[in-house]
Amino acid sequence: MPEEKERSSDEELQKLLKKSADVEDFPDVPLDEFTPPTDEEWKAACEALLKGAPFEKKMFTKTYEGITFDPMYTRKHTEEILPKSVMPGMGDYLRGVDAAGYIGKPWGIAQACDETLPSENNELLRHENDKGSTIYHIVLDSASRAGIDARQAEKVGDTGTSVTTVDDMHTLLTGLDLKKFPLYVYAGANAVPLLALVAAARRAAGEDMANVQGIVGADPIGALVTDGKLPASLDAHYDSLAAAARWATANAPRLRTVFVRSDVYSSGGANDVQEVASVLATATAYLRALCERGLTIDEAASQIAFGFSMGANFFLQIAKLRAVRPIWAQIVKAFGGSAEAQKMRIHARPALFFKTIYDPYVNMLRNTTEIFSGVVGGIDSFESAPFDEPIRKGDEFSRRIARNIQIMLQEEFGLLQPIDPAGGSWAVETLTRQMKEKIWEEFQSIEKQGGIVEALRSGTVQDAIAKVLADRFKSANLRKDRIVGNNMYPNMTETLLETRAEDTAALKAQRTKDIDAYLSDIDAKHRDEALAALRGALSVENATEAALAGATIAELMNAVNEGKGAETVTAIAPHRWSERFEALRRRTEDYKAEKNDNVKIFLANMGPIPQHKARADFTTGFLQVGAFEVLTNDGFKTVEEAAEAARASGADAVVICSTDATYPEIVPALAPKLHEVLPNARVFLAGAAPKDLLETYKEAGIDEYISVRANCYEVLESLQKKKGMIA
Repeated sequence: MPEEKERSSDEELQKLLKKSADVEDFPDVPLDEFTPPTDEEWKAACEALLKGAPFEKKMFTKTYEGITFDPMYTRKHTEEILPKSVMPGMGDYLRGVDAAGYIGKPWGIAQACDETLPSENNELLRHENDKGSTIYHIVLDSASRAGIDARQAEKVGDTGTSVTTVDDMHTLLTGLDLKKFPLYVYAGANAVPLLALVAAARRAAGEDMANVQGIVGADPIGALVTDGKLPASLDAHYDSLAAAARWATANAPRLRTVFVRSDVYSSGGANDVQEVASVLATATAYLRALCERGLTIDEAASQIAFGFSMGANFFLQIAKLRAVRPIWAQIVKAFGGSAEAQKMRIHARPALFFKTIYDPYVNMLRNTTEIFSGVVGGIDSFESAPFDEPIRKGDEFSRRIARNIQIMLQEEFGLLQPIDPAGGSWAVETLTRQMKEKIWEEFQSIEKQGGIVEALRSGTVQDAIAKVLADRFKSANLRKDRIVGNNMYPNMTETLLETRAEDTAALKAQRTKDIDAYLSDIDAKHRDEALAALRGALSVENATEAALAGATIAELMNAVNEGKGAETVTAIAPHRWSERFEALRRRTEDYKAEKNDNVKIFLANMGPIPQHKARADFTTGFLQVGAFEVLTNDGFKTVEEAAEAARASGADAVVICSTDATYPEIVPALAPKLHEVLPNARVFLAGAAPKDLLETYKEAGIDEYISVRANCYEVLESLQKKKGMIA
């Protein structure tokens, strides 16, 4: 068998690598001409460059995970945790599950295909494969994932392709080389109906499932917290998980039927520790459920694939992937699983949370760093999302760019060559250890609550993630987290990309016509008998027979779930870190289009250009985040000139821009005049006033300050309210 050959070659390579490492140490390289500085000397040099700024505040970076990045990592501080005897593919799989890394088996390129009509998505799947994708990655629309007939669906094709009948599935899979390339489909809460359609379509085409590889997987807990409800109890969904797993073990041994995904937590704003711990707790719940239903631990673990979202913190993404593998190995080992069962199958994609609608081309750069961190961390496959994902379905251009990023990393940048490229890095090894400890602690906390389901029912997981989301929004408001093109460096000449909305009515009409045509000549009695057999005995075999008899995905889902209760929890709503600034800017643009007016800000630049330019530029960038009209000038010699120019501008607000040294003279003279000539305007001061002058400036008429410590979002929103943009 191919898998046995791969394992054998891995073992031989592990032995060879270990032998070569044990032969002799690398020779010492003398560095006598350099005098190693002490930690104290290095710190003193840094403090000199900081010019009095506090070392601990400037040189250490705190993360949302409760980890603090040190300014420098050294061998002496990490000696105990460096991997000295464990090779890739050995031990707890910290360094990867394959001894050869990507050399013999590159990571899979899983470009998502989401055209609404099955025929068009089939064309897209084959096109993507021709252009370099190595996985057939089918994205279903929300109705198909929920098991709803397209004819009754509220939104056909909203997130992907629409599948209702075995004829749809046959159309979708026609011409795909499923013996050579894996198939990836996230099935939603229950994989049995979709697996049945796939198996039925293959049988109708004269093919079996034995050589089909990849993932056609369900994640009922993930679906529960995404939607807040399930149409049947979790026990009923666990029964379906077990039925799918048993069938795959016997009929499609290279196919995984459980797909534990982290996107609901990531999109909710979770930090990396919360994301990974929640996914591990979910997978552990599935292990227990499958074993309770008769599967061995090896069979259960081999059915689970993991999907992670890669976020914006580059080094933490590497660390989290390296940390999660040994933890999962430890969990499976505790259940009695073999070394092979302890290996983790990791699929990843860029986190949608960190993508923006404004300046969307920057998303290409964000996606690239996230792919790179995933590859360095050791993913098995990656879906590179189109840069316009937050706005619309991708087109030929955006999909090509996304796909080619991965191909370039493999073919041009040589990332297939290094095995465990982060191994031995003082920084990454330290962060990996810290992430392991944090994730394990969070995982144990969830388990102590009775597991992930009880933690979700009590709301503790949702509340903890909501707190991190609030912290993220606060940091974005204060511009501690810089979102290029949104809360920093806005492009004022930008035209938003068109949403390119699909004609959902026409698509639904087409889907209805196609489904009705297929079902017009089925034997209804035979179909009903097959569905009755499925209700009497849950199995993929019975579901496949029903699908072949003409049962729709809705009828299959009803037969599987009917009369089996329901499940509800508080859902975790999806967000993006830039959404509040996008809404704020859109509000301005809509008001401008409707009223032909805008918030006008006059800059009272005092003195020659070198005196006011730095703060005038900062203020302009600060205010343009809200798409306001900023009235600039080259500066005024007197407060009278500045006040008269402000009066003539009719501005809604004025910002005095100069230097700290000149403010004590300028502000008391200018601020009262500005209030006199523009009685309804707010007066700001660029910069932060020293404590001893706060009262003086307040009495002079300074309403607020624009500085690096200002809450950008609140300042801009308050100006919109004053203008009447917000009712």
